Amino acid sequence: MTPDKSNSTAPAKRAPRTLAGAAPHHDPHRTAIIASYEAALHLMQQGKYDKAHAAFDKMLLNSPGELADRIRMYINACLMQISKGKTTFASHEEQYDYAISLLNNGNYEDARHHFKAILDARPTADYAFYGLAVLASMTGNSHECLEHLTEAIRQNPRNRIQARADSDFQDMADDPRFTDLLYPEV
Repeated sequence: MTPDKSNSTAPAKRAPRTLAGAAPHHDPHRTAIIASYEAALHLMQQGKYDKAHAAFDKMLLNSPGELADRIRMYINACLMQISKGKTTFASHEEQYDYAISLLNNGNYEDARHHFKAILDARPTADYAFYGLAVLASMTGNSHECLEHLTEAIRQNPRNRIQARADSDFQDMADDPRFTDLLYPEV
């Protein structure tokens, strides 16, 4: 008679196998470093670069070699983000030039922030209104473009002549309101 399989004993559990052939060793120090690393990454994702930088710096002293390179990379990323927010300008015109460079590189929200900062400090800065008009044109917001360009021209009529030759307004050329604004004498 054949033995009943339901009464047989279950095979003994085997230890997990790894590529090296041995079970991984649980290291509480390494587990703590990984937890700190993940917490610092979370701080970065939240935009808290100062705190993340401090956490990565503290971690770098005791981290294993394979993690140290990544930590250094994240420290550099934190420093770049921290310095990005601390740009200082000698004048509003210098800040305008910086905003234009951001605009030309496709950093529209950063450019908008700088144009508005100029206007907060100096509401009669016609060139900042002009920059906002260019930004609105480039991002396809014709209504906002016309509002800002109208104000730039009201404050400085020479902006009308400049806008006529500015290729950044090419997407606005078919809008009759734009044509009326630039060529009121026709």
